[in-house]
Amino acid sequence: MTRAHRFALWLRTPRGLALAVWAAAFLWYLLTQGAPLDRWSQTAWILAALFAAYVGRPWRTQLRILVDWLPFVGFLYVYDLSRGVADKLGTPVHVTQPLAAEKFLFGGNVPTTYLQLHFYQPNTIHWWDVVVSLVYVSHFFVVWIVAAVLYAQSRERWVPWARRILMLSYAGLITYMLYPSAPPWYAGDSGLIPPVAHLATRGWDAIHLHFAGLLIAHGQAQANAVAAVPSLHAAFTAMLTAYVWPRLRWWGRVLMATYTLAMACSLVYAGEHYVFDILVGYVYVVVVLVVANRWERWSAARRPVVPEEIDLRQDAEPAQAHLA
Repeated sequence: MTRAHRFALWLRTPRGLALAVWAAAFLWYLLTQGAPLDRWSQTAWILAALFAAYVGRPWRTQLRILVDWLPFVGFLYVYDLSRGVADKLGTPVHVTQPLAAEKFLFGGNVPTTYLQLHFYQPNTIHWWDVVVSLVYVSHFFVVWIVAAVLYAQSRERWVPWARRILMLSYAGLITYMLYPSAPPWYAGDSGLIPPVAHLATRGWDAIHLHFAGLLIAHGQAQANAVAAVPSLHAAFTAMLTAYVWPRLRWWGRVLMATYTLAMACSLVYAGEHYVFDILVGYVYVVVVLVVANRWERWSAARRPVVPEEIDLRQDAEPAQAHLA
C-alpha cells in the first residue's frame, strides 16, 4: 500500500475528515481575512484544530482541552492587557541608557544605524526585506503552533512548554513596568541617533500581502511602545531553540540556530530592538529555564512513590514448593 493510498484512507476516518475540514476553513480565512494575529482568534483556531485532532477520543479528553487551554490563554490575555498599559504608569522612559549600553558594546556605534545605512533603500524592497518580515511575523505564530503540536502529541510534553511561556511573559511584563525602555526607532525620533525607519513589515509589499503589514502595524500601535528590554521576540525564539534542542538531529539544530540568529538580525535591522535588548532577553531565557527545570525536579522528587503491585500467586508457588 502506497503512502498516498494510506493518506486517502486516513482522510475517510472521522478524525481525518475533521482535520481536512479545519484545514479548508483555515485556508479560506487566510485568503479572505488574513493571518489571525490577535490572541483570541489564534486561540479559536488552535482549539478547533485540537478538537478535530481529538475526534473519536472520550468526551472527557476533549473537555480537558478547555480545562487546560482556557486558563493558559487567560493568563496570556491578562499579560497582553497589562503590557499595553505598562507605559502609562508614569515611570520615566529610559532612552539614553539602553543607547549608551549599545554604544558601549560596539565601540560607540549603533548596529541598527549601520545596517539601515548599508542595506536599506527607501524606494527598493530587497529579498532580505522580505525575509526580515517573514521572520519577524513568525513570532506571533511559532510559539503557539509548537504549543498546539505538543498538546496533540502528549499533554505531559505541553505542560512544561506552557509553564515556560508564562514565566517568560510575566518576567518581561514586570520588567516593562519597572524599567520602560525605548527601542532604536524611538531614539531616532528623539534625535539621539540618525532617523531609524520601521522595516519590520515593509517586506510584505513585495509579495503583495499588504494586509499582513497593516494588521501587524495595527497590533503594534496598541502594544507597549516602550517595552524594548528584554526583547521577547528574541527571547521566545531562543527559548524554543533551547527547548527542542535535545530532541533534534544535527540538521534540525542548525535550522533552529539559524532561525534564532535570523530573528536577532531582523529585530536590529528593522529598528525594533538593540543588540543589548536581545542579549538581555537571552539572559531571561537562561533564568527561566534554570528555575523551571529545578522546580520540576523538586516537584517530581516530592511526588509519592507508588509501590509496585505484588503478584501473590507467583510468591505463593515457591512457598508451596518449600512446604512440600
